Amino acid sequence: MSKSNIILIVVLMSLASFGLMGFQFYWVKNAIRINRERFDQNVHEALTFTIEQVEKGENSDLFYSTLIQDSAIQKSLFEKIDPLEFQIRPRRVTNARPSLVDTFFQEPAPQVSPTFRRILESRGVDSKVLEDLETFFTYMTPEVASELFTPDEMEVLLEEKVRQLQYLSRVENSTKPQRPTIAQPSLQYGLPEMNLTPDALEKIAKANMKIDFFNKLWDETAAGQQAILDRLDTAQVRTLLKRYLIEQNILEDFELGLLKDDGLIMPIGNVKEQFTLVQQGIQAKLFPNDILGKSNYLYVYFPEKNSHVIREVWLPISSSLLFIFVIIFCFVYAIKVIIRQKALSDTKNDFINNMTHEFKTPLATVSLAVEALQDPELSSQDKFRSRYLGIIKDENKRLVSQVENVLQAAALDKKDFNLKIELINLTEILESTVDHFSLQVEKNGGQITFNNSMTSPIIEGDLFHISHILNNLLDNANKYSPENPFIIIEARDDADQVYITIKDEGIGMNKDAQRKIFDKFYRVPTGNVHDVKGFGLGLSYVKTMLEAHKGGIQVSSELGKGSSFTINLPKKQ
Repeated sequence: MSKSNIILIVVLMSLASFGLMGFQFYWVKNAIRINRERFDQNVHEALTFTIEQVEKGENSDLFYSTLIQDSAIQKSLFEKIDPLEFQIRPRRVTNARPSLVDTFFQEPAPQVSPTFRRILESRGVDSKVLEDLETFFTYMTPEVASELFTPDEMEVLLEEKVRQLQYLSRVENSTKPQRPTIAQPSLQYGLPEMNLTPDALEKIAKANMKIDFFNKLWDETAAGQQAILDRLDTAQVRTLLKRYLIEQNILEDFELGLLKDDGLIMPIGNVKEQFTLVQQGIQAKLFPNDILGKSNYLYVYFPEKNSHVIREVWLPISSSLLFIFVIIFCFVYAIKVIIRQKALSDTKNDFINNMTHEFKTPLATVSLAVEALQDPELSSQDKFRSRYLGIIKDENKRLVSQVENVLQAAALDKKDFNLKIELINLTEILESTVDHFSLQVEKNGGQITFNNSMTSPIIEGDLFHISHILNNLLDNANKYSPENPFIIIEARDDADQVYITIKDEGIGMNKDAQRKIFDKFYRVPTGNVHDVKGFGLGLSYVKTMLEAHKGGIQVSSELGKGSSFTINLPKKQ
């Protein structure tokens, strides 16, 4: 995959990931906004219910609710009443003089029962209206009575009305003119007679209703001008509000304040800052049905409003955050995989190039030797034949060695190897390795030095692999010191570990190369010149085998000044 394709994929995945995260953020923000609005709406409803409950105690509430619901009463109140039309004329009346016996037996008017009197007094009715019961029952229509009295009280009212009607019937019967059996003196006099229209009584009832309405209107207006603290109980207001808030599933503590007649805020309970209460709190007007009322408001503020809103949406928010985290994780992981695959692809290409070069040289040498041996003139000479056969043999060994290195790398990946643990002498191994490389180093005009400080060089390990570890490290020190290599080997030990340090004054490495040198197939770049042989498997093999021996390796290097590798091995496995 080319670099431009990788960049394109990264850009597209970034746009898609940021787009998804943007939608998630918008959804979470919208959910929080909706819950804030719902919270404010619930608080408004609780304030409204509280204010309605406070207003219920006033007499005007029942009256105005009846007025609003009953269209007939509205029509009666606001319809113009025509003047009463009547005529007055004298009428001659002849009446027998009542006898002394009639006067003696005349029935007195009945009195209302104590129960009915108490009912009227509890409704605020003046007891003077009971002096004229006939007028009282005339204006106490069933509609008016149903608004004032309960069903049980209505039964008592009906009993009183029946008694009044029975009395009036008896009085009427007793005053009817009878044929006189004994001559009695009669009285003749003139009475004024008033003739009314049929709708006169209806007009009178409407006029009385209007008078009652405007009386109540005046009482309401006067109540609206009272001091606010005379009209409500602040403790009751806080209790009612708390109850309605609990019904709305709002359990957080709140601060409550009252805007008084003088324009100042009176705290109802604990209030930390009145400015915050007014600016950020929710307000509702008290006694909104007053006709000429004052502007008094209740303010309520919730310091823990945000926690309530978050608690309501914590599940969608947490799931959204989880999805965002998964998206970011997958995005980062995908980018790392792409970069790693690109690096592996480059390493693979480098390995193929190196392997081709490493195989091409010995194969070309063998090919030339075979062509030389096929020449009859040269093949007849034993000296030349032996030389070319030796070249073929050496190059064949080199090819076999390279193939073994590749197969060995595959075996290390699969952990398909077994260590042959035995007692070995590190001093002997190091001296033998130094002797082997001394000729190569001295040939290049360099020097190799071995400083041995070990007191107990005997350890448990695999002789073959430990020897290869030291050979790889010394080979790298020699290969990456192009001119006059100077190599120092230092060995020391303690009670449990041995430490071997191999220093050179070669080309060195930068920090990025130091992090990658133990990766399989990685080789320190040397430009376009292929003057350092190998597949990039040596240090990977060294680290794997040291870890198999429960040891380790550390590197310190500076570009242009050389490198230092330190390995540690336990004395016992």
